[in-house]
Amino acid sequence: MAIATLLLERGLVTREQLDQAQAEHGATGEHLDRVLVRMGLVTRDQVLAALGEQFHMPVVDLSTITLDPAVLASLPSKLVYRQHCLPISRDQGVITVATSDPYDLSVLDELRLLTGCSIEVVLADPDELHKVIRQHYGVGGDTLDELSIGAGATSLESAPADEVEQAQEASVIKLVNDILAEAISQRATDVHIEPYEHELLVRYRIDGVLERANVPATINRFASAVISRLKIMANLNIAEKRKPQDGRITFKHRFTGRPPEEFDLRVSVIPMLFGEGVVLRVLSKTAALMSLDQLGMPLDVLTRWDRLINRPHGILLVTGPTGSGKSTTLYASLNRIISDEIKAITVEDPVEYHVPGVNQIQVNHKVGLDFSAGLRAILRHDPDVVMIGEIRDKETAEVAVQASLTGHLVFSTLHTNDACGSTTRLLDMGVEPFLVSSSLEGVMAQRLVRRVCASCATPYTPEHSEIDGIAELEASLGVGQTLVRGTGCRECRNTGYRGRIGIYELLCVSDDLREMITHRQSAPAIAASARKTDDLFALRADAIAKVRAGVTTLGEMLRALTA
Repeated sequence: MAIATLLLERGLVTREQLDQAQAEHGATGEHLDRVLVRMGLVTRDQVLAALGEQFHMPVVDLSTITLDPAVLASLPSKLVYRQHCLPISRDQGVITVATSDPYDLSVLDELRLLTGCSIEVVLADPDELHKVIRQHYGVGGDTLDELSIGAGATSLESAPADEVEQAQEASVIKLVNDILAEAISQRATDVHIEPYEHELLVRYRIDGVLERANVPATINRFASAVISRLKIMANLNIAEKRKPQDGRITFKHRFTGRPPEEFDLRVSVIPMLFGEGVVLRVLSKTAALMSLDQLGMPLDVLTRWDRLINRPHGILLVTGPTGSGKSTTLYASLNRIISDEIKAITVEDPVEYHVPGVNQIQVNHKVGLDFSAGLRAILRHDPDVVMIGEIRDKETAEVAVQASLTGHLVFSTLHTNDACGSTTRLLDMGVEPFLVSSSLEGVMAQRLVRRVCASCATPYTPEHSEIDGIAELEASLGVGQTLVRGTGCRECRNTGYRGRIGIYELLCVSDDLREMITHRQSAPAIAASARKTDDLFALRADAIAKVRAGVTTLGEMLRALTA
């Protein structure tokens, strides 16, 4: 019985939906069941159940199975990757193999000859199967096997003249593409490739935390070829190994059930003791801009920030460490106020998102276009709103202040630990106190914390030792307060967290605070005064509120607030 008939009989699709999917199937040649899932007409579990009935195969959930390394070793990784199948058990001469494609079982004969065993086939979810194969055989495991056979018993150490040839071999290209594709699939924001004496370490930064990528140890033998391939992709000088280099790669990746997406990879190469280290920053060209309502700001903060960003002039700063979501907040703020009546221009390094209706300029240090030079130039273009990627020096700060005093609303970022510290930071740069006090309207400080995974969130009562000594926690949580934490599941890669949310602090500059800034009062003095007049919404207060609401955990809060 055909899969279409089964789905119809089960009432999972209508005849009209099926006709629509079959038209798509005829145009693309993609399996009908995959078309139905991609169109959102049925779920993958429903299709698997129907396929199992059609082909008389049991369906297994790989997340509940503990795999024996001896059974996994019964099939070479090259065959596992090529046929997208996985040995999951072995009993009395019968090997059970999971597959996601029951239409092509020609591999059974090859498996019988290779193992000398009978083969029993079961069905598994294709995405879960892909994850488990990568987990146990490593990213690029098949490619590394192929490279190892080609290289024989010797390592791939060669003269610089041969590096271009090595880096352009099909196997090396596939290996590098696999590493990048896996990083994007895992939602990594950065890829770190680090050479050591006897190891090439690959790590992904996921939800702000570095995790070791599951890459076979044999990749160390091909370290120079991998680095050279990345340098070629980024249009860098492959022969230059003594100086740092920066470049960019445009990389296309297709997620299951979605059209291909373009990613902008910012590449930094630095010479190290045992070779060249590479870090790639992953930026999605097609990522949707987040709105202010989606960032997780408390209602009180969002209301006040909304009033600030609708002012006609002044400076608004967003502060925090690298990777705390400052740019995302600025983009969301710009997107909130942009209209046909407002002209907005930005100077950024790099341009991370393309905002419709905003004129965006990329910093180019090679031709002298830095933040201060770009800001001076765009002021002649009659903007209403100006965004500067970062205030790094006195020159940029002074131009930003002058722009705000001449009727422009200026957005920018600053590296300080809290909102009140931004005032002293500007003064330390050499900006006159009366200029800072008259131009600064508000400062947002923020951090990112990991969200508790919704799939494995579990209530618990924290031990007294977890909150002991933290006055605010003891007062606000109390004894017996129920919190939430993730126990770990396949959705969150057993971390207990999936995704991130911001925690925020907002300082609104009042007349009293302007007077204090003019007299060069310290950041703690400004903070104490702002709390009394309710001009400061504290970072710690928002963090504790999100812990109590079960959005994040105590550990995440403490990690973010001590960063």
